[in-house]
Amino acid sequence: MTRKGVVLLALVVVVVLVKADQIASNWLEEAQKEGNQGQVWAVLVAGSSGWYNYRHQADVCHAYQILHSHGIPDDHIIVMMYDDIANNEQNPTPGKIINRPNGPNVYEGIIKDYTGEDVTPENFLKVLAGDKEGLSGVGSGKVLESGPHDRVFINMVDHGAPGIFAFPNEYLNATDLSNAILDLHNKKKYHQLVMYVESCESGSLFQNLLLDDIEVYALSASSPDQHSYACYMDEDLMTYLGDVFSVKWMEDTDVENLHQETLKYQYNLVRHEVTTSTVMHWGELRLGGQKLSRFLGNVQPHIPPPRPTYSPSREDDPCLSSAIASPDVPIGIFKAQRMQAKTPSAKQYWTEQLEALRMNRLFMKVVMWKLVAEVTGDRNQASQLTNTHHHHNITRWPCYTESVRAFHDNCFNLAKNPYATRLLTSLVNLCEHGYESESVRAATTAVCVHSEFSPVL
Repeated sequence: MTRKGVVLLALVVVVVLVKADQIASNWLEEAQKEGNQGQVWAVLVAGSSGWYNYRHQADVCHAYQILHSHGIPDDHIIVMMYDDIANNEQNPTPGKIINRPNGPNVYEGIIKDYTGEDVTPENFLKVLAGDKEGLSGVGSGKVLESGPHDRVFINMVDHGAPGIFAFPNEYLNATDLSNAILDLHNKKKYHQLVMYVESCESGSLFQNLLLDDIEVYALSASSPDQHSYACYMDEDLMTYLGDVFSVKWMEDTDVENLHQETLKYQYNLVRHEVTTSTVMHWGELRLGGQKLSRFLGNVQPHIPPPRPTYSPSREDDPCLSSAIASPDVPIGIFKAQRMQAKTPSAKQYWTEQLEALRMNRLFMKVVMWKLVAEVTGDRNQASQLTNTHHHHNITRWPCYTESVRAFHDNCFNLAKNPYATRLLTSLVNLCEHGYESESVRAATTAVCVHSEFSPVL
């Protein structure tokens, strides 16, 4: 190519880049102009119950405080939480929940639209759908009433698994969540929508499911095949106060000017600070240029709470230095209880609890191995497909969702036995290797003949 040709090519590239930048800038300006006509709505969900899951409700209560302090009215915030933590008999300070050591009471003033047995995936989907009739007489009955000019923020926190988000007694399929979001889009129930999800394998709720052209931007605490992590072990409360991803995005939000910080900036910051899992973003990534204030509220608190300061090293960060994979939280709590035990008999009790937990989890692993062996008729293949390092992305969704339902119905309730969610990659593997859900259901009937099982944490 001649020198003149090179110069012309360079000029063309520059023009194209400038034009692309102008298009993006114009799109952002128009989007902001249109979105400014609307309001902000929020749906916050803590899907667990029980003292050892303290952190999930603490995360959601903290999220509520952020939205409330930034000017989103309570009638535009919908909160689902079991509400068994603040006044739990194990709580030495009744009516108080904290999300970090010596932190403020994030339970104060919290609205509770759906609590206890009303915290279900069915009710969550009805809230999103604006189904007032379906929620008549249930909780507050409040539903999402957003319109085509409104922005929506959804925060979900709980246990998870490939393609699964747990609730206290049931679970939500990723495909049902995806369909609910598509329905909101098709009915013009939002201008733009942002989701932050804290759960193990939370990336699987969006991978190959969330479209990149429906004005939705999502962050997941982990990739489709990673755990999320808890942190801030409190030896007085004997539980973990927060989850790493949630702690990092909210502690950042607490102190930043939301009119200046963008979604993408927060994503990059949190992805850098969360060293325990891979924070990922999904959907329409260009929405990352939007300011946080457009989804979390545009009123700056007069006195923002101070953000804990520590050096970049993990050892000096009390969240990261105490971080533990979500499935190991019960083990961490039991070990802390044993360390604090003041008598030999108390130490022995917690040693026995740890051993019982180990044996119960081993039992569940054996059940899954037998189930896979029943389906495949091959012991060696069963060992391969149940290997924790052997996993596939979900592509055969009907097979997987039906197989999970059979396992949940006939073997272990996934919501009440969180460790059972650690075994679902075996069902992914079966489906991706061409086995059918009918065979899995038959195997659950043949193999899962044990009596009703005590919850395995």
